Amino acid sequence: MNSYRSRRLAYLTVRLLTVITVATGCSAAPVVRIIVNHAFEKQQGPPGAVARVENIRIPGPSGEIPLRMYYPREDHSLPILIWLHGGGWTLGSLDEVDTVCRHFARHAGCLVVSVDYRLAPRHKFPAGVEDCYAAALWTAQNADRINGDSSRIAVGGQSSGGNLAAAVCLMAKERGGPPLILQILAYPSTNIATLETDSYRMFAKGYGLTRFHAKWFRRQYLKREEDGSNPYASPLLAPDLANLPPALMLTGEYDVVRDDGEAYAKRLKDEGVEARLIRYAGKGHMAYWTVTGDTAGDAVNQTVEALKKAFQE
Repeated sequence: MNSYRSRRLAYLTVRLLTVITVATGCSAAPVVRIIVNHAFEKQQGPPGAVARVENIRIPGPSGEIPLRMYYPREDHSLPILIWLHGGGWTLGSLDEVDTVCRHFARHAGCLVVSVDYRLAPRHKFPAGVEDCYAAALWTAQNADRINGDSSRIAVGGQSSGGNLAAAVCLMAKERGGPPLILQILAYPSTNIATLETDSYRMFAKGYGLTRFHAKWFRRQYLKREEDGSNPYASPLLAPDLANLPPALMLTGEYDVVRDDGEAYAKRLKDEGVEARLIRYAGKGHMAYWTVTGDTAGDAVNQTVEALKKAFQE
C-alpha cells in the first residue's frame, strides 16, 4: 500500500468511527488506533541497520514510560535526539516512527530516544506532554548511563509530536531544565484553542488532514475546552518565547496547520530565537515527510543536516 492510500485509509477511518462515536456515545479511539497505526506502519520500507536497538521503561508521572533507543554505533558521549511520534495525541506508536528514528541515528550520528507517551482519550491533556517532559528530564539525568552527552540533547516530533516537542521546550525553560539545543517541529499544530486560521479555512478538506479530523483529535485530547488555551497544549499562546532552543520549522503549503507553524516560527524570531522556516510548495499534511528504508525526502534530510550542525556547535 503506498503512502497516499495509507493516509487516505487512516483519515477515512477516523471520519467513519467518529460518526459511530456520536451515534453510540462510545469512544471509537481504540479501534481507530489499531487500524491507523497498521496503515502508517505499512508505509515503511525495510528498516535501516543500526548498531543496537534497546527497549527500556523509565519512571513516569503515572507509571512507567516505554522508550526505544537507537544507537548508531557503540560509543560514549553520543549526541541525543528525543523523538515524539505524531497521531493527534490519540494515535501513533514507536513502531510507526521506527524507520525515521533509524534514519536519524544512522545519518545524524546520534542516539535517538523514541518516547511511547500516554495517549488520549484514555489519558487526557496534560498526561502525554508530562510523559514527554519526564522522558527528556530522565534522558538528561541518565545520559552517561545510556552513553549519551547531556550537553547535546535535541527534541523533535512530527504533527502532534511537533506540538509536544515545542511544549517540552517551554516546560524545560520554565522548570529549570533539561538544557536543550534544538527543536525540530515538523508540521505541528501550535494553537488548538481555535481552528480558525486562513489555512484551516482554505484547506479544510481534500489535503490529507482535514479540519474535521483536527476537531476530532482535539476533542479526544482535551478534558475541557479551556485546556486548549494552556501553553503546554497551544505553545503559540505562551506569553514569552524568548530563550528557547533554536528551531527548524517545516510546513506544507496546503496543510491546515500551516499557519500555526509559521506563526510560531515568526514569534520565535521576533523574540530573539533562531528559527528556520521551510515551507514545502504544493504539499499537504505529512505529504513531504518521507523515509523508506535508507532513502528520505528533503524534509527528513533537512532535519538530519540541522541535527548535525547543532551537535557539532
